[in-house]
Amino acid sequence: MEPVPLQDFVCHLDPASLPRVLRVCSGVYFEGSVYEISGNECCLSTGDLIKVIQVHLQKVICKKPGTGQTLELAPNFPGHFSPITSFHSYRTLEELVSAITQSSTQLPVYFVSTRRISAQGRMVAEDQPLILQAVEMHLGTCSARCVQGSGTQQVVLHLPLSQKGPFWQWELGTPQSLLQVLQDPALKDCILVCPSLPWPSLILKPQYEIQAIMHMRRTIVKIPSTLEVDVEDVTASSQHVHFIRPLLLSEALARGGPFPLLTEILEVPEGPPIFLGPWVGSLRKGQRLCIYGLASPPWRVLASSKGRKVPRHFMVSGAYQGKLRRRPREFATTYDLLGALQKGRPLRVVATKDCEGDEEENLEFSSVAVGDRLEVLGSGQTYGAQGQDIDVLVCQRLGEAAEEEEEDDYKEVEEDQERILLPLYLASAFVEEMNDSRRYSLADLTAQFSLPCEVKVVAKDTTYPSDPLVSFPGLRLEEKITEPFLVVGLDSQPGMYFEIPPRWLDLTVVEAKGQPDKLARPLPVATVEELSETFYYSLRKLPACESQAPPPRPPKSQGLREQKRQNGRDGSVKSFQVSGPKQSLALPKPKAKTLPDFSKDKPNLYSQISSLKKGLRPTKPPTQDPGMCEHDYEEILEHFQKTL
Repeated sequence: MEPVPLQDFVCHLDPASLPRVLRVCSGVYFEGSVYEISGNECCLSTGDLIKVIQVHLQKVICKKPGTGQTLELAPNFPGHFSPITSFHSYRTLEELVSAITQSSTQLPVYFVSTRRISAQGRMVAEDQPLILQAVEMHLGTCSARCVQGSGTQQVVLHLPLSQKGPFWQWELGTPQSLLQVLQDPALKDCILVCPSLPWPSLILKPQYEIQAIMHMRRTIVKIPSTLEVDVEDVTASSQHVHFIRPLLLSEALARGGPFPLLTEILEVPEGPPIFLGPWVGSLRKGQRLCIYGLASPPWRVLASSKGRKVPRHFMVSGAYQGKLRRRPREFATTYDLLGALQKGRPLRVVATKDCEGDEEENLEFSSVAVGDRLEVLGSGQTYGAQGQDIDVLVCQRLGEAAEEEEEDDYKEVEEDQERILLPLYLASAFVEEMNDSRRYSLADLTAQFSLPCEVKVVAKDTTYPSDPLVSFPGLRLEEKITEPFLVVGLDSQPGMYFEIPPRWLDLTVVEAKGQPDKLARPLPVATVEELSETFYYSLRKLPACESQAPPPRPPKSQGLREQKRQNGRDGSVKSFQVSGPKQSLALPKPKAKTLPDFSKDKPNLYSQISSLKKGLRPTKPPTQDPGMCEHDYEEILEHFQKTL
């Protein structure tokens, strides 16, 4: 086959003969463009092979002969087209009518004049098609009733039979639909007549979209038929040509198999690794990879080690069979306490740091000493010294009697027990009071408790002998991530199977020849994968792994002293509404102030109690010398801590 323009090849192509293999004989390249514009291929090199698998009609351009005007039609255009099959020339209109009468041709007929005609104040241009409908008397003259134009723009003219020409009569073929005309090779570039269009005659120019497969192209290539390139049909001589079509792991996951699928790695994503397992170095170009299917269950837990200077990060599969024991959680702020509060689960903590509000900033807030036991009730709001709303944490201070209660046998809060308010922005230190020695599986732990959660692995996963989680004194389970993984194996390492997340490690592979081994389920895979530090922090930035928002900032301190004096004179009483995880709690109305006013020796009293509990030397109470300023005492402690 000789090379032909791509447009001509597509117009004469029989869809039933697909697929066809084409060789590009004269390539085309648009300078300054990318390989794909609006999803269409715009660059082809000489010698490229194209396997055409489908052809779609996009639109049809109607062109008016002589003027060059164009009109665009949709592929589902409902009008019918009649081809002009032959021409007959006549010198006068009377000869044309006589020939029609003698040949018993049915009216109407189409004809054109090669000269301009002036009739009834109108001008008929040369080569303007006219429709002869009948012969009748008009104003006492035997005339031909003709129609100029088509559709809704028709004009009736009466031309005398003596009108001189020459005139050309058109003989029309059988009316056909748009698709029938385009599929008939004999009607290519033929002048057509369509009564549904404003033009009396036209030429159709179809435009197609070619869908093809090219060597080493991952997706189907879309080529417009108007691309100025010459092609040659080489289907008969290219039966041995195999078009390699790359495949992404995400595409194999989306199409759902069939599994197992034997592939060969074509490309590995560049950049730092996401896992630190021994199999990561085996993922290289040319390695044969067998995909066995979707891993189950589809969720993972992000965990970090504790007790070491440099923490290590892991992704633990939901199939992990090790046993875990809960550890007390540590909270650095009161805002963290609020985030850890759950419905139906009391939260009791012990203070590990003295927390005393600044007299200028937090006149209404309580102080907490080391060893104080608190039960978190919920959140609430109060009014600051400047009248602004301040978010607070409502707690109940527990006494000695409360220490003897068991964790699952909490008593109702009595009205006379002390309730305290702590600002959410308060930097403090608390540790959870816990009496839970149960051994949980990972699935039970994540179902019963919210994350983050502190745990200790007390029994390793027996199916994974090299379980690294047992060696850590503690783990912090941070987030539960639902992400599909694929179970794969390498031919170079028989018996070693692992799981790959296509979202984060999307390898480019190609289907390989051969029959993969069908293995029994479940496959022995590593349920714990260590993450690189770079990937761990990028993973924590995802919307599903967003960290808890920072606590609110403390209010400004301008004018607090003046409002303090005014509040002392007025002796006004403030009310609060506290919302807990289950219900709203109303704070009891105090006698003088909403919040109890602690003197500066009260935190030292709590410090003495906590010191006696721990067997430590009690702290010496401060000297009651009126000349000694409290700020001087704090500066000495601060200087002492800095020195240490």
